[in-house]
Amino acid sequence: MALYEIKGLSFSYPGRNKPALSGIDFSLEQGELVTLCGATGSGKTTLLRQLKPLLAPHGNLIGDILYDNAPLKELGQMRAAAEIGYVSQHPDNQIVTDRVWHELAFGLENLGFDERTIRLRTSETAAYFGLEKLFLRDVSTLSGGQKQLLNLAAVMALQPKVLLLDEPTAQLDPIAAASFIDALRRVNRELGVSVLISEHKSQEAFENADRVVYLRDGQIFAQGNPRDVASRLSESGYRDAVPAAAYIFNEKTPLPLSVAEGRAYFSGISVCDNIYPSAPQKKAKEDCSVVIKNLRFAYDRRGEDVLRGLSFSAPRGKISAILGGNGAGKSTLLALIAGILKPQGGSIRRNGSTALLPQEPRCLFLKNTVQAELEDMLRIHGKISDNTSRAIEKLELNSLMKNHPFDLSGGEMQRLALAKVLIAEPEILLLDEPTKGLDFMLKRRLANILRRLADEGKTIIMASHDLDFCAEYGDFCALCFRGELVAEGEPHAFFGGNNFYTTAANRIARDAAPFAITREEVREIWKSLCV
Repeated sequence: MALYEIKGLSFSYPGRNKPALSGIDFSLEQGELVTLCGATGSGKTTLLRQLKPLLAPHGNLIGDILYDNAPLKELGQMRAAAEIGYVSQHPDNQIVTDRVWHELAFGLENLGFDERTIRLRTSETAAYFGLEKLFLRDVSTLSGGQKQLLNLAAVMALQPKVLLLDEPTAQLDPIAAASFIDALRRVNRELGVSVLISEHKSQEAFENADRVVYLRDGQIFAQGNPRDVASRLSESGYRDAVPAAAYIFNEKTPLPLSVAEGRAYFSGISVCDNIYPSAPQKKAKEDCSVVIKNLRFAYDRRGEDVLRGLSFSAPRGKISAILGGNGAGKSTLLALIAGILKPQGGSIRRNGSTALLPQEPRCLFLKNTVQAELEDMLRIHGKISDNTSRAIEKLELNSLMKNHPFDLSGGEMQRLALAKVLIAEPEILLLDEPTKGLDFMLKRRLANILRRLADEGKTIIMASHDLDFCAEYGDFCALCFRGELVAEGEPHAFFGGNNFYTTAANRIARDAAPFAITREEVREIWKSLCV
């Protein structure tokens, strides 16, 4: 039975000529897990918010949305709050109380449940999601992954019929993201909760879904079971939007989606002449524009150090990527390099001006339109070079100039924030999760921009959870763990053979080519074996 039925849905935001959604026909069955995919700005968030009455954006809506065989607009607020759960991509934005148990009880209290029911549901929910040891903790002490799991648990305490999730793993490290997806799968399979989740990460999007819906320019381009949609995308020039196994073995039938299915093709194959490094390589001595020695920092002088004697150097004209779990110290390190924070020990040497793209781009926005944001930066910094102008053009902001920055999608905000940072033309560019919310095409454009800046002698340092992006475009990678850099090297040596901090492509080919790390590298090896 269909829980949601959407018929001929079109939606336009005020002041925009182009509709955000156009002619959407779609249903969500009871107990189904459906993934929404598509390019940045394709309408995923807009569609999700239309399905939660309290979050529906203001604009011109045409068509019908039925929930449980009745018009969604006729659904009472109390029932909508209890039955339709929503989890956003920003863990901190959804938390409203100070303690974990308060957060679990908050929704129940607002819906008027009695104390006995609240105690029972909070206890049961905490046990189900493994939050017992965190039950009395202050939410400010939680990691990003723990906060997002708490958001999911707080919604599930209301016992909803459906969960709507807008890129819930966008700000989580790979291990925390996998744990969150596992919890979501349990909720769907064991409790029968319907799930509609938007996701840019193709591996998770396809591997865990009963059905995939791919949006393009506000319209449904493809929908169906994951293998059929992956085949359609591959045949239509969207190969980068499919999982690694489907990309590498796109001529196989049925099309493989999971790492396990991809590994089966390399079973028993031995590759002797691996063209990639077979041993870790140390960074060669180079001209470094950032040199850090024995850096120590704590937000509370009486508390635990966030950074513990960290040493690091970033070569000029290179892209250095810092990886690690939520709370490992990556963002703190970038803020120290930028001069926003002051270290309590050690030294930082910078040769050149710095600019920081923060993890939350909203904090850079001060004006009422995209155009005003850019003009304000141009007024401050004066004329920019032709190369910078072309880089900003590649971020495709022209169609958004009249929009308010806070009305943009997550990926569009990221592009605007990056454009503002580029206008400053810094010698040292610091990027905190720069690919968050970007589709594969925009990631490639971003990589081209960063490569051109590096070739001009700029120093790029980025903190990222995007393993594929770092593997393909980074010059050096480092792993931050508990405030220290515990590993560092050229990407093939850094990722090769890792169990957890490595790419899906490397997991697929590790027995045959342990230091092949990108999808294209593994595909080329596979093709050479088939000749």
